[in-house]
Amino acid sequence: MPSKKAASADNQQERLKMIGWIVGYVDGEGCFSVSLFRNKTTKFGWQVFPEFVVTQGEKSKKSLEILIKFFKCGKVFVNKRYDDHNENVYRYCVRSKKDLTEIIIPFFRNNQLKTAKKGDFKIFAKIIEMMNGNVHSELKGVKKIAKMIEKMNHKKPSKFLESSETKR
Repeated sequence: MPSKKAASADNQQERLKMIGWIVGYVDGEGCFSVSLFRNKTTKFGWQVFPEFVVTQGEKSKKSLEILIKFFKCGKVFVNKRYDDHNENVYRYCVRSKKDLTEIIIPFFRNNQLKTAKKGDFKIFAKIIEMMNGNVHSELKGVKKIAKMIEKMNHKKPSKFLESSETKR
């Protein structure tokens, strides 16, 4: 019978392998994004919407379930395909500000990404930090967040910054 120390070392090795797999998987298939949506129920008519997403085809859906089990947060959603693709796309999403703050951000701060997503993650984490400080409850804070969003992912101009509400 193996000793407790040997079993503990094996568990630690497995955890390190899992962490390495997750970092590589997110580098390839993940996305840290923040969107601004029109929402009439918010103070300025715009909602800041952060999310961490990993996408996969239906055949690899089980890999997304591994993320749920590992992080103990998030959900998997299906995006039905109606084009010439044969399988639906599944998305592991974490949208809870609490889960992003307490689970996802600390994990990726401790286990750094290797690709350009590292820069997106840093901006994402800063925006979540600003939201935790309620910066997004003031118009100038939403503008600052919108400018930061423009530097992420596809680097598109913000519709929020171009809207008549913000040009006053």
